[in-house]
Amino acid sequence: MKKYILLLCGLALTTAFSSVAVAKNLKGWNQHAEGYPVSKGMEKFLEILGEKSNGKFSGKVYHGAVLGKQDNAVNQMRVGAIDFGVFSLGWMAKAVPAAGVVSLPFVFKNEAHSYRAVDGNFGKMLSAEIEKRQLVPIGYYAAGSRSFYNSKKPINSIADLKGMKIRVMGNQIFVDMMTQLGANATPMAFGEVYQALKTGVIDGAENSWPSYNSTNHYEVAKYYSDSQHLIIPECLCVAKKTWDRLTDAEKQMWREAGQASVEYQRKEWETYSDMSKNKVLAAGVQYNNIANKQPFQDAMTPVYNNAIAKTPVLKVLIQAIKDTQ
Repeated sequence: MKKYILLLCGLALTTAFSSVAVAKNLKGWNQHAEGYPVSKGMEKFLEILGEKSNGKFSGKVYHGAVLGKQDNAVNQMRVGAIDFGVFSLGWMAKAVPAAGVVSLPFVFKNEAHSYRAVDGNFGKMLSAEIEKRQLVPIGYYAAGSRSFYNSKKPINSIADLKGMKIRVMGNQIFVDMMTQLGANATPMAFGEVYQALKTGVIDGAENSWPSYNSTNHYEVAKYYSDSQHLIIPECLCVAKKTWDRLTDAEKQMWREAGQASVEYQRKEWETYSDMSKNKVLAAGVQYNNIANKQPFQDAMTPVYNNAIAKTPVLKVLIQAIKDTQ
C-alpha cells in the first residue's frame, strides 16, 4: 500500500512538472527577421495563446534563425528543445515528400485558392503527413506568390514566353516548367540576377512583389505579369513532444490561437505585398494580370506526371487541391 501511494505521488509530481515545463518559457523558432509578416504572426500566436490561457502559456520567438538553421531546428523540435516554429513547405519537402506538392507550378489558381486549400481537406491530408515527422501543424501562413517579370514585353500567353531566357531557381521542376512553356530556363544565383537583366544575359526572372521591389529588379525588368505560378505557404508547427504533454482542452486552445494568428498574418502579408506593388507601379512598372491561366496549367501535365512517378502520394494531394472550390 505504501509503495502504491508513493507511485501515485510520483506520477502526480511528474504530471505537474510536465505541465509547468510546457506552460512557461516556450521557445519558438523563426528564420525571418523581426517585423516580417511571418514573424509578426508568430508573436501574435504567443500573445493570443497567453490571453486564452490567462497567462499560463508564455515564451519567446527567436527570430533570424538564431537557434540554428531549419534542419537543426527540426531536430531540436523532435527532442523537445524547441516548442514551435514556422517552416517553408518547400524546404519541408526534404523530410516530408508530400509537402513537395506546393512546389508544383500552377497547382493553385491564386493566393486565395491556396488559402482555401490549406484550410480545408487538402490541409488536413497534408498535416497528417507532416505529423508522421513529429511535427504537429496548427496553421498555414502566407508567403506570397511568384510571378514572371522581364525586360521585353507583357506575358499574357504561353506564346509570349517562347524563346525568352528566364532565370529560375536551381530546381529541376522549375527548369521543366520553363521548358514546357517554351522558354529557356537559366538557373542562376539570386545575387547575379540584377546584372544579368541589365546586360541582357537573361530576359527575365520570377519572384514575389516584395522580392521584385527589394532587389530593384524592377529598374531593369519593367514588365510584371501576374501569373502566381508558384505559391508556397509556411507551416506553423508544434513539436510532438510538447503537443503530447497538453490536455485536450489545451490542444484546442493552441489550435484556436494558431488559426487566429493565421488570419492576422495573412492580412499582414497582403499589406506588406501591396506596399511593394504600389512602390514599383509608381516607378513606372507595366503590370498585367494573366486572365486565362488554364493553358499554362495544362502545359504542366508532364511536370506533374514526373513528380508523381517519384512521389506517388502527390497524386491524391493534387486532386484534393483541384477539388478545392
